[in-house]
Amino acid sequence: MSAQNLPETSFPKNRIKVLLLEGIHEEAHEAFAAEQFQVEMLPGSLKQDELIERIADVHVIGIRSKTQLAEPVLKAARRLLAVGCFCIGTNQVDLSFANRSGVPVFNAPFANSRSVAEMMIAEIVMLARKLGDRSAWLHEGRWRKSSKQCHEVRGKTLGIIGYGHIGRQVGVLAEAFGMRVLFYDIAPRLPMGNNKPLGSLQELLTESDYVTLHVPATDLTENMIGANELAQMKQDSYLINASRGNVVVIDALAAALKEGPLAGAAIDVYPKEPRTSSGEFESPLRLLENVVLTPHIGGSTEEAQETIGKEVSAALIKLINSGATTGAVNFPNVELPPVHGTHRILNAHRNVPGVMREINRILSNCDANIYAQYLATNEEVGYLIADLDRSVSAEVKQAISALETSIKTRILY
Repeated sequence: MSAQNLPETSFPKNRIKVLLLEGIHEEAHEAFAAEQFQVEMLPGSLKQDELIERIADVHVIGIRSKTQLAEPVLKAARRLLAVGCFCIGTNQVDLSFANRSGVPVFNAPFANSRSVAEMMIAEIVMLARKLGDRSAWLHEGRWRKSSKQCHEVRGKTLGIIGYGHIGRQVGVLAEAFGMRVLFYDIAPRLPMGNNKPLGSLQELLTESDYVTLHVPATDLTENMIGANELAQMKQDSYLINASRGNVVVIDALAAALKEGPLAGAAIDVYPKEPRTSSGEFESPLRLLENVVLTPHIGGSTEEAQETIGKEVSAALIKLINSGATTGAVNFPNVELPPVHGTHRILNAHRNVPGVMREINRILSNCDANIYAQYLATNEEVGYLIADLDRSVSAEVKQAISALETSIKTRILY
């Protein structure tokens, strides 16, 4: 049989199963459906036992922040090609085990930056004017009009902890309100506008009227704002957190609100959050004066969710159609332009010495003509894309799959 008459070897698109949880935006569904994938959408998250049952024959799973893809779940996903986190964070996924299993994980780290930044500015004004309390009082039928302890934000100092994409946008918007903006980050950052970098967290806390947090969940940031840090803040200052729930010690924050120095706080993320919209929310911050509580909605705008739906689904489709892993947070990033008339071999393998020697030996023994080849590695895994003659692709794939070091091998085109 000639190369031109060989059958296509890619797994049929109409048999690829995509499971989308937690009400992911319709844009993602439409993108997958346009590729003729089988798509199932569920409005909420699933408990671990349900997830283990559902994920067994799924090729792509899309989640947001509440679904936990721990090792037992990923072990059950015998056909899983990729995970899409339709949000910023990926700490709900066991990234290391996914990496060792040959499963790249994608997210949208910047897609909701503007939505979060706008909410931060809104909450600064709400706290300055005690708007949350005043709205609640009116809903209760109480008319309490007063200017006491209410202020303009113009001329006040905003301290930004974590000067990434969100922090920088908050700084730019705050300057438009006439605020003085300081920031602290463990990495060198180029200031935007007149934003001023500071050399320590303590310096920022002692100088700021308002402090906003924009940091990831890491060992360094866990409980980074506790009783000692809160005690360093200015009298009648405010703390705003929409980053990660384990960054602020909630009991210490409640004490600082009751006893000083804080005059208010706005919190969007919590150490423990209800799994569903019907779950009960418990917190020592409830019913405290001038405390704005929101249910993890910093990035929950139609605009942000639409952008996230487009961005993450595009990365997942690109992986399925070309093997590209560009943007994966846990996996070697590889992207290779397709070569017409070839078959593409994709191989994830344990990153140990001698793997490429064995793969090149297989290619040589099969008399494979290599049109393009790209390898990238991290500490545990190597990922290879190779375009070669269609006439020998099946033989090459079978031989590479049989290597002791191989994790996952497939043919495209």
